[in-house]
Amino acid sequence: MSDTVNNEPVVLWEREGPIVVLTLNRPKTRNMISAELTDALVEACARIGADVSIKCAILTAAGHVFCAGGNLKAMHAREHHFSGNPAENRMYYDTGVQRLARAFSALDVPVVSAVNGAAVGAGLDLVLLTDVRIAVESAVFAESFIRLGLVSAAGGSWLLQRHVGPAAAAELTLTGDDFDAQRALQLGIVSQVLPADQLLPRAHDIAQRIARHPAHAIRLNKRLLRESLTQSLEGTLTLAASMQGLAQHTADHREAVAAAVEKRTPNYTDK
Repeated sequence: MSDTVNNEPVVLWEREGPIVVLTLNRPKTRNMISAELTDALVEACARIGADVSIKCAILTAAGHVFCAGGNLKAMHAREHHFSGNPAENRMYYDTGVQRLARAFSALDVPVVSAVNGAAVGAGLDLVLLTDVRIAVESAVFAESFIRLGLVSAAGGSWLLQRHVGPAAAAELTLTGDDFDAQRALQLGIVSQVLPADQLLPRAHDIAQRIARHPAHAIRLNKRLLRESLTQSLEGTLTLAASMQGLAQHTADHREAVAAAVEKRTPNYTDK
């Protein structure tokens, strides 16, 4: 990506056929959220969304920490979005880290997160913005804002309740406690917990199983899942009918049906 620190990309981009691997690349600072990291991830989402040949993305991190959240030194020094008056702080969030929530929410390409270590505060919120979430056995999570006298300004209050339910979200948010990968599995924050050497291979396997399907169908299904979280049943049915009308007029739908009837592997053209 274009944003760099000491000539090293803040987020690594690797293209593997229809799959893109994004790697948070600031291990020395535990991949903490920064303006540069935010810019790079927002740019990556836009780039992925604009390319119909990309069918899935994987999000992981270099080092042993997935994302440590906010920068404690910046908080202590009252720098960056911790400086200024309340009105300026609000603007910093709106034009800063909150762009991550908007960018991932707007992205119709599925994202598989391979959580290779601790994901706390805004790091947990970043994980929750992805669609399929798997974690290494040693991963630690926390909705830890309250421990710093803060609230989640990156979307956590909206995301967490929808993933784990109001009661569990209240417990995690109001205690700020750390919890391990097995608790994350029980809560539904992640769907699989794996040894370290199996994490990325499993993420690639999931991404490949998604990417074997028609590009338009992948994007429509992801969008329908996201929109259904906040729609009534009737609203969801209306949206699904409209999407189905679009899907049924794609060449890949016709190819999928023909291949199923003829008992052969489909040959998709993303049209």
